[in-house]
Amino acid sequence: MYAFEFDKPATVAEAVAALAAEDAQALGGGQTLIPTLKQRLASPSRLVSLTGIDDMKGVGAADGAVTIGGGTTHARVAAEAGDYPALAALAGRIGDPAVRNRGTIGGSLANNDPSADYPAAALASGATIVTNTREIAADDYFQGLFTTALDEGEIITEVRFPIPQAANYQKFEQPASRFALVGVFVARFDSGVRVAVTGASEDGVFRWSEAEEALTRAFREDALMDLDIAPANMIADLHGSKPYRAHLVKTMTKRAIQNMP
Repeated sequence: MYAFEFDKPATVAEAVAALAAEDAQALGGGQTLIPTLKQRLASPSRLVSLTGIDDMKGVGAADGAVTIGGGTTHARVAAEAGDYPALAALAGRIGDPAVRNRGTIGGSLANNDPSADYPAAALASGATIVTNTREIAADDYFQGLFTTALDEGEIITEVRFPIPQAANYQKFEQPASRFALVGVFVARFDSGVRVAVTGASEDGVFRWSEAEEALTRAFREDALMDLDIAPANMIADLHGSKPYRAHLVKTMTKRAIQNMP
């Protein structure tokens, strides 16, 4: 670690003002940023903690959607997002208890790790990411590995998840980190089916459009029989090859369908 200034504002406005300082960095639960600082892979001169902003915490449900404050921990989402059971179940499987009690949904979505769970839920649900300045549709928000539509100093204040008719998330975990080698979130709406995949692609989270079309026509496992996903853009590392991850995408999608309520 190294010396830096530390701010803990109590309001979004105060946080925005603090982040306007040169080389300032927002700090949510710190589950990614703190290890990064320890390894000296980042060296902001000022950290602006968002954990003191009560208006960015909490879970509510109204008008067919679950709304979650950007500063809400994974543990709280798991405990309080019962109106969207698949989302609550996803949150309950993130990391370990220490991670779930410190990490926040806003921090996860802002970081956009290619193997994180929430991006799949947001994209499959057609969620809206609300910031201090605007609202961003999930389809426009995710823009590649660790890349989002957020501008410098922009803060995720809440996330709105439309509640589908049914949904399920299945992930094949890397056992040490509990990140997804491949995770697939399937959500069925009146307007059709959305399928989002995390952990698999070099381009980050993505929608599997061919599966969406097939499942919208016939929502059953065998609708995927003739579909295969190309391995070319899949991640290859010591945990799995490109073809292996491509295979897991189809397998996890089938399991999500099998486990639909």
